[in-house]
This record gives sequence, structure tokens and C-alpha cells, in this order.
Amino acid sequence: MAARDTKTTALTALTALLLLTGCAGQKPPTPEFAIRYEEPDPSDAAGARFLSDRNLVEPVLADLNAYLDLPYQVTVAARSCAGGGTGYDPAEHLMELCYDDLAEDRELFERAGSPHPDDDLAELVRETVHHEAGHALADALDLALDDRAEEDAADRFAQLMLLRTPEGETTLLTAARAHDLAAAADPAPDPSDEHAPPAARAESHRCAVQGAAPTRHPDLATPSRTHCATTWVAARDGWMRDLERLLRR
Repeated sequence: MAARDTKTTALTALTALLLLTGCAGQKPPTPEFAIRYEEPDPSDAAGARFLSDRNLVEPVLADLNAYLDLPYQVTVAARSCAGGGTGYDPAEHLMELCYDDLAEDRELFERAGSPHPDDDLAELVRETVHHEAGHALADALDLALDDRAEEDAADRFAQLMLLRTPEGETTLLTAARAHDLAAAADPAPDPSDEHAPPAARAESHRCAVQGAAPTRHPDLATPSRTHCATTWVAARDGWMRDLERLLRR
């Protein structure tokens, strides 16, 4: 019996050593934005193919990683959400990008008679990833924001990142049109929704575009938007102050 105990103890010690060695050999996750594609439900296969074939998420994350130095890895999980909706989970540092949302968003553009609904959807996906990255950064920076304020801040982060290029202006204006279409499809705002009403989010994007580049968008220069240049500068500078310690040098 004593010999068996000794043998068991030796095997237990060897197993523990192997486990410890294996764990020691594993590299910790790289502190960056990373994408993970999950197997879609059969009904979401088209949305999954759309994301991967168009290579929509990877360039956004590469740009964010070149710009920001995260304290930990934030994973974008492209997956079927069964109607749960795209969002950010701070407990897991996880951004869910839902395949099933894509079909609904594409239908909005189709019903509105868009000649290029796939292109519109691609722009909306880019804006959405930037918005959810804003949530991830509010979490990483431990910003003291209530739910509605954080949603507004996430929209402003998307504006900050996208308005660095003229192409980003197109992305924001397409997202604004999507918000308008959503408002028209369901005029009564959901009282449980933490976001601003869709029409307000659309106007925020248009105001930012007009304020950042007024000469490129004279059609957006209405009397109600005379404040947009000042509003844009305040929003941009506020995020830049918050991001200071995460900016790559």
C-alpha cells in the first residue's frame, strides 16, 4: 500500500509539473483589438460570409491598434446572437458583432430603395465597430459615465476616428441615413434603449461631419447647425484628453 501511495504521489507531482510547464509556455493574449469569427447559425450564413468576404473588421482593428496601446486584449466576436444585438461586455472585454443584425440593417437600405445596399451595409458595419470600440475604451479608461452618456461618448469616438479621412465622412453619413431609416420604421423610441433616439444620433453624425469639414459639405450648413464646428472641436478634444495615456508615441 505504501508503494502504491508513493507511486500515486509521484504521478500527481509529475502531472502538476507538466501542467505548470504548459501554462508557463503559453503567451498571454496580446493587448490589442482582435477578431474571432464563430460558426453562424444556418440562417445567418449570408451575414457571416458578408463580413469575412468584404474584410470589413480587420482594417478597422488594425487602424485602432496602430493608434492605441490597450492595457489588455479586446476581442471582437463575430457570431450569431439570436436577436441579442451587437454590444460590448466589459466583464469579458468582448465586443459582440452579430451576424443577424446585418440582415435587418441591409433590409432597411433595400426598403429605402438604395441602389447599393451591400456598400451601405459595409459602411454601417465600420461605424458600428468604431462605436463599440468607444465602449471598450470607456471601460479601459474607467470613465465615469452613465449608460446614456457612454452611448453618446461611443458615437463621438466613432466620429473622432472616422473624421480623420474624407472616406470616414461617407461612413458617418451612411450611418446617419441608417439611423433615419430606423427612426422612420419605428417612430416610437424604445424607452429601455440606452442610446439616444435614432434621429438624434443621425443629427449628431451630420453635425460632426459639417463641423469638421464645412467646405466639403455645404449642403449640411443649415441655420440649426451653426454650432457644429464648436461642438465638434469640444467632442474631439474631450476624447483626445481621455485617450492621452493610451496613444501610441
